[in-house]
Amino acid sequence: MPTANNLVAALCLAFLGAILAELVKPQMPEGYDFGYFTLVSAALGLVVGWKVMGPRAGKGGVMAINNGVTGVLALVIVGLLVFGANEMLARALKRRYDEPIEAIQQIVELAVEFSLYLMDAKVIGVLVIGAVVSGALTEAAYRRWR
Repeated sequence: MPTANNLVAALCLAFLGAILAELVKPQMPEGYDFGYFTLVSAALGLVVGWKVMGPRAGKGGVMAINNGVTGVLALVIVGLLVFGANEMLARALKRRYDEPIEAIQQIVELAVEFSLYLMDAKVIGVLVIGAVVSGALTEAAYRRWR
């Protein structure tokens, strides 16, 4: 059911996903083809915010921050897996894998490899501040428009 807290959570995480995508781009190897990296990150933020953060609003201030942290962690994990799967598909089309299981295992390995690009002070700072602000705004929307 569409509610204000779902909408605010989705918009907050979409905005955060787009900002994170732009912060991660300089960390990536030179010549990496980003394609729709920022738009996909924002779309993932919309979905994760709507499905994870929005329904969990309305439990108080401390839980709002926990909700924000949970939403941001879910966004990061889903994003890493989606971009890992995308890279695996690109490699699979170049016939780099001999067996399907090897390709599926590579998704997790690529996600772990991509997570190393998140280990930057600016990125971590934006993740922490974004989690707190997103959780607080979602809680405020729940209280204002319930």
